Amino acid sequence: MIFKILADDKQTKARCGELLLGHHRIPTPVFMPVGTQGTVKTLTPQQLKETHTKIILCNAYHLCLRPGAGIIRQLGGIHTFMGWDGAIITDSGGYQVFSLSGLTRVSDNGVEFQSPIDGARLFLTPEKMMQIQNDIGADVIMPFDECVPYPCEKDRAGVAVQRTVAWADRCLNAHKNKRQTLFGIVQGSVFRELRAECARSLVEMNFEGYSIGGLSVGEGSLLMNEVLDYTVDYLPRDRPRYLMGVGFPLDILNAVERGIDMFDCVIPTRNGRNGCAFTSTGKVKILNSQYKDDAAPLDQSCECYTCRNFSRAYLRHLFLTKEILGPTLLSLHNIFFFQQLMQQIRESIGRGEFKDFKVDFLSKQSD
Repeated sequence: MIFKILADDKQTKARCGELLLGHHRIPTPVFMPVGTQGTVKTLTPQQLKETHTKIILCNAYHLCLRPGAGIIRQLGGIHTFMGWDGAIITDSGGYQVFSLSGLTRVSDNGVEFQSPIDGARLFLTPEKMMQIQNDIGADVIMPFDECVPYPCEKDRAGVAVQRTVAWADRCLNAHKNKRQTLFGIVQGSVFRELRAECARSLVEMNFEGYSIGGLSVGEGSLLMNEVLDYTVDYLPRDRPRYLMGVGFPLDILNAVERGIDMFDCVIPTRNGRNGCAFTSTGKVKILNSQYKDDAAPLDQSCECYTCRNFSRAYLRHLFLTKEILGPTLLSLHNIFFFQQLMQQIRESIGRGEFKDFKVDFLSKQSD
């Protein structure tokens, strides 16, 4: 992996750059649609390409349960398996351990959990998760980490930080496929001392990039921004910074302003499947009766396939009749919108006008 910073904003910590992963050239800041099970829901790889998506996120935890990392390796690796020739990043499942906490038991050695598919008891260690991700074959992989909920007592968050650091070291030692880039993950809830401790320990291990995990779990935007303000300062300038699981356009803009380079979130596709479109003037909830005879596209300023070809009235009809095409078209539009937003962010940083762009973009949002 090679990471180049091409421009810095003079008024904020925002920067734009380029991430080179083998033959993949990815401009940053970058948004990565989520393809948990080896697919971005409702969309084909060709449709994803048409949104200018360069990299997507899959989840090693889910893929190891079904179909199994061995099957993916046997069939040529995750890119071949899902027919995607762009870049892929895999999350290790630390967040799933947190979100499925009723089914899991965490110890220093690893995580025992009950499969949500067939109820079988399984045990994952950092070493096993590295083997799984090496077999899956993504371009960027994550170490096993422990994500805690919000609110969380400091002592409990401190234990999770110690475990995350120890597991990161074990993952480094177990990582066998050097063609894959391994990031570290900074945990620590909303406690500055714990974030600093975790970041410093990971930086000493010299990871190629650094993720910030454990945010967007209920702490709210103000606290998230506060954590980002100081956490970024503990990370090396010449490595990419990845904020996991975020987010809405406002959250992305706030995080870019604080020096974040990479984002992933289910927001565009989840909202699209539920009839909510992001537009240059705010959200459009397509099931609202005001759109029943609306001949306008979702967004007059958008050039995506959906906006070039279909009216709001037709899209509303698809959702009312529960046609699968409706969620597909809104998801396609939303990802295109997010990728267009990232392009505009990069251009504004290059011009030295990011702060003005942010103010202007938000002023046009109706909600």
